[in-house]
Amino acid sequence: MGNLLRLLSRDDTPKYDVFVDFENANPTQMEEETYRVVHDVLQHSKRILIDLQLYQGAGIAIREAIAKPHSEELQIRAWEAVIPLVLKLREFYEFSQKLEVVVPRILWELCSGPLTPTEHLKMQQAIVKQFAEILDFVLTFDDLKMTNPAIQNDFSYYRRTVNRLRLANQDPSDDELEVPNELANRMSLFYAHATPMLKVLSDATTRFVSENKDLPIENTTETLGTMAKVCQRMIENPEFCSRFHREDTILFILRVMVGLIILYDHVHPVGAFCRNAHIDVKGCIKVLKDQPANVVEGLLNALRYTTKHLNDEGTPRHIKSLLV
Repeated sequence: MGNLLRLLSRDDTPKYDVFVDFENANPTQMEEETYRVVHDVLQHSKRILIDLQLYQGAGIAIREAIAKPHSEELQIRAWEAVIPLVLKLREFYEFSQKLEVVVPRILWELCSGPLTPTEHLKMQQAIVKQFAEILDFVLTFDDLKMTNPAIQNDFSYYRRTVNRLRLANQDPSDDELEVPNELANRMSLFYAHATPMLKVLSDATTRFVSENKDLPIENTTETLGTMAKVCQRMIENPEFCSRFHREDTILFILRVMVGLIILYDHVHPVGAFCRNAHIDVKGCIKVLKDQPANVVEGLLNALRYTTKHLNDEGTPRHIKSLLV
């Protein structure tokens, strides 16, 4: 009886031994249309991350303006320092809206139809690669945003200045503002989140599930879970690792694996950490802990602090202890 239970409960590892060519996958004819649409969005993602990495903020000019509110020169200097930064923040936000549009299209390609999740991963590798690139972008963007308080400080100063002009009966019209009021309200909500891109991604995925009633939620969650298991197995399998040509590919796959766990945890009704989840969280954490600590500490922190269900009562104690 014990042997039977072990057979029923063990992970069917061979079916997850799928090599996804995250470095060189090219679209098949079936993927071409969606691939092209997503490519047009993703081609801007690297520049977005570079701009965010270089984002210094206008803290000095703002502090000087606040310290001497009657100095018109300092107020102008702070305003002129903030405007180009606010335009960058607007660009980041508008890019998130483009992701929100293409993510459901990718999910439809990977979650609908008669193919199993594993078959989708084998046959639609170019779109899988693009979805992985979105996950990688989301984790990287949010990590940079969380460590840069200047972003919210700059935007808050911009909004306070606009409101002050309004109170002084110098209300600028939307045409005169770099960020119209309605857009500024949406941007405020976006940047208020610790992980704004993850919020956009999880909301887009949840909305995809709710708007496609004829597509069972399991199609989506099993696809996310299967993709996470495939990433896990690719790192565990020395033969697969030997096929990579770029040094950063392993870290890329690790980030994608973590992004999939987090997304699954936000979308699935009971999350990624329950005993029956279609995801091997324990195995994924072990894979992370087998890497150099300085390389993966940020990813472990992402699991600790950006998942939704880790601290639920139903989360097994040994899973929580692995992330302490």
